[in-house]
Amino acid sequence: MELNYYSDLAVRLVNSEQPERGEDTLTSVEAVRELFGTHGTMTRRATEADVNRLRAVRTRLRAVFTAASEGDEVRAVDLLNALLMEFPTSPQISGHGDLDDDGRPRWHMHLAEQPANATAAYAATACMGLAFHLTDLGVDRLGICQATPCRNAYLDTSTNRSRRYCSDRCATRANVAAYRARKRLESSPAAPEDAPSAGGRDRSGPTSGRTTEADQRATERGER
Repeated sequence: MELNYYSDLAVRLVNSEQPERGEDTLTSVEAVRELFGTHGTMTRRATEADVNRLRAVRTRLRAVFTAASEGDEVRAVDLLNALLMEFPTSPQISGHGDLDDDGRPRWHMHLAEQPANATAAYAATACMGLAFHLTDLGVDRLGICQATPCRNAYLDTSTNRSRRYCSDRCATRANVAAYRARKRLESSPAAPEDAPSAGGRDRSGPTSGRTTEADQRATERGER
């Protein structure tokens, strides 16, 4: 369903914070308006109070992505359902005055904005879009970037469900780090497997510090 494109609003809100780096761009009403982007009605209604309101919603949305990335589908759905209950919205059929080649309205589904405040409007739209994305494509399409220290949320739209990073930049950084780690391992000198320990006796095996059966037999034959 086309409404799943609203899910990008959830990603944008979650990624306004970089928890591993201690960075947060959602610090002012101007930042709130920038987050809202082209959603004019929400932008006009934004106030300073929406900074903390949106931060609270952001924490809960990150928990949805984290649960999904960890494979806990039931928890991800439960967390998202709780948000949908708190921030309901009303789907409506809209045309926006657009006409097709035959002069007929181009009808499509639209989410009516919540009247309470700008945060409620944003949260309702973002959560509904995320719900459509989740049910259309699967919970495993919601992810958290695996490149340290990035913990950005992302929506996996790959054909084989293989995405693990939020961007090409993070994928490249992770691949380079893995390559360098392999090279360090390959270049490190290998420890001799049978090197004798101090005192001339190999103490690496399970018989360390004890007389072995071979020693005992040798003693009995008068060889030791």
